[in-house]
Amino acid sequence: MLDYRHETFLVLCRIGSYTKAAKVLNLTQPAVSQHIKALEAHYGNRLFEYSNKQLTLTEHGKLLYQFASRIASDSDILTEKLLKKDLSSPHLRFGATLSIGQYIMPDILKWLLSAHPRTSVSMLVENTHHLLEKLEQGEIQFALIEGLFDKTSYHSELLALEPFIGVCAKDSPLANQSLSFAEIITQSLIVREQGSGTREIFEHLLHEHNLSVASFQKVTEIGNMEAIKQLVKEDLGITFLYQAAVQDELDKGDMKKLNVTDLDVRHELNFVFLRNSQHTEEFLSWFYAFKEEWAAGLGRFNKPRTRQRDNK
Repeated sequence: MLDYRHETFLVLCRIGSYTKAAKVLNLTQPAVSQHIKALEAHYGNRLFEYSNKQLTLTEHGKLLYQFASRIASDSDILTEKLLKKDLSSPHLRFGATLSIGQYIMPDILKWLLSAHPRTSVSMLVENTHHLLEKLEQGEIQFALIEGLFDKTSYHSELLALEPFIGVCAKDSPLANQSLSFAEIITQSLIVREQGSGTREIFEHLLHEHNLSVASFQKVTEIGNMEAIKQLVKEDLGITFLYQAAVQDELDKGDMKKLNVTDLDVRHELNFVFLRNSQHTEEFLSWFYAFKEEWAAGLGRFNKPRTRQRDNK
């Protein structure tokens, strides 16, 4: 359990302002400053510095943040367990990015609620950036993420490699063509908002071809995947996303997969939690169960023969 100075440190890290942190903590600004100075004196190094009029963590501060956020999260999880009268009725709190949460997790949740009827479940569906914030703040125990993130800062396990494809309307003239990226950018693009995993993966792919979302003739940003798919069905644009998100439409023939030159991408879907957590074994047990059930239910991924860990 952390003392009050470390709690002040965590709030300041997340808010980035002494004044705002003081309001959240119901303290005076000098009190917040005193807590930080006490920590810096204890550790013998500066934890924060001002750069471009912004409060940023030093390397020592980043190290302390990783440690303190993990301890705070572990403490919250342990407290929640200790307060329960029945330890055989756990509360599972996790997050998933939109494509995973909307198109993959329903099958896993069906198994979870059936196989573990005494387990209560809270699943938050957010973009990658927000899920990592919730993870560090202890609001969720682990996250299933489709987007890009710094693996050195978290414990990650590979859940699956999912095809990332482009799609168009079934009657689109693009449906039966072989297309280059130069031809693709002449089309109207419908894409998720910035910060979403799908958007990040697509932008990374474009960057490899010296392109960007702005290279397209017309760009429409929508935060709802179902709305994007409906517009694509009506031939109002094309989109790029994980195949799992449009598998039903492809099977029914409502959409067509774009045949794009040099687009043969399978991207990682990862199971992520805080590094060195005291609950690591528990989280890994859920990871193995999720991966096995996913493979069994969807039939697209190989079941793991051995349970190898990625402790990056």
